[in-house]
Amino acid sequence: MGESLTEFVTETQQPGTEVLRPAGALERRRSAGRQRDGRPGSADGHEAEMLLARTRAAVDPVLRAALETLPVPMRRIALHHFGWQEADGTPAAGGSGKAIRPALVLAAAAALGGPEAREVSVQAAAAVELVHNFTLLHDDVMDRDTTRRHRPTAWAVFGDADAILAGDALQALALRLLAEDPHPAAPAAAARLADCVVELCAGQHADTALERCRPGEVTLDETLAMAEAKTGALLGCACAIGALYAGTGEADVAALDAFGREAGLAFQLIDDVIGIWGDPHRTGKPAGADLAARKKSLPVVAALTSGTPAAAELAELYEAPRGEEDLEHIALTVERAGGRDWAQGQAADRMARAMRHLACAVPDPEAAGGLLALAEFVTRRSS
Repeated sequence: MGESLTEFVTETQQPGTEVLRPAGALERRRSAGRQRDGRPGSADGHEAEMLLARTRAAVDPVLRAALETLPVPMRRIALHHFGWQEADGTPAAGGSGKAIRPALVLAAAAALGGPEAREVSVQAAAAVELVHNFTLLHDDVMDRDTTRRHRPTAWAVFGDADAILAGDALQALALRLLAEDPHPAAPAAAARLADCVVELCAGQHADTALERCRPGEVTLDETLAMAEAKTGALLGCACAIGALYAGTGEADVAALDAFGREAGLAFQLIDDVIGIWGDPHRTGKPAGADLAARKKSLPVVAALTSGTPAAAELAELYEAPRGEEDLEHIALTVERAGGRDWAQGQAADRMARAMRHLACAVPDPEAAGGLLALAEFVTRRSS
């Protein structure tokens, strides 16, 4: 199993769509899925989409019930952020996100403890989703992003202070859900989630510090460490909490945490690629927004540290005054300096590492099926 799940190659199917194509057991599961019903198997996203839909059906009622306990002003902001209400309080049918993190909680619990473990971990999955949305509310304020999920961000509608306070409230709701959960794993899950929040904050602090540095002052290692803390930590925590609710041992919990962290870093690498070359009609964000903001994303830092003539040109472009810059030219310079190829190759490597960690905890590919499908889903996307 270890070797059969570790091979991933990166390919681009269309502009702005980055794909990690699986080999080994995951590819065999794709073929088996086609042979059984003639439709795409899990590697094409079919199984992942079913898992995500089932997760939303299980977790959304818990989320809505939690939000209903908030004071009216905080509730309005939170419901708008989740896409369930317009700014004026009327109902909305906007999407509340893909539910990847709560799906990982449920899939990890099922992989190690079966359907029963999955059913009793729904409240913990909702807590993880609340923490994720707490970070989104704060990140949007700090990054000055005006759209998310094709809708105005909370701060753009309600102002900075209200968006920050709503995010704080979501974090409190997450910890309350775990405090009220009678499951014996809830205290350990609460401690793990609290530690994760601290790591998320440290990662965001590092991110903002890096943005204040000049292009030549940023290293690739510190950017990777920042990305793991900002993105990999919560995906790892989600998987680890699922393992805790399955009642497994500490070695398996640690292996699933490592699996989630590596998959999360692959997710961030692909997300950064999409942030530069993605189709705005798919992403819901303006084209080249990361470049216009001079974000030192992973492809950009890889390009800046490549030692190529294009790297020197990119450093000059990044230090030039912002205004009517040619974002397409900047994107091309990042690509010429090797940033895109490096990010795609690094994403494939991180997914291979994730598969090795998963194999240690869940040696049966069928039992690991949900986690495998979700891991591929987060790196086979265009938005």
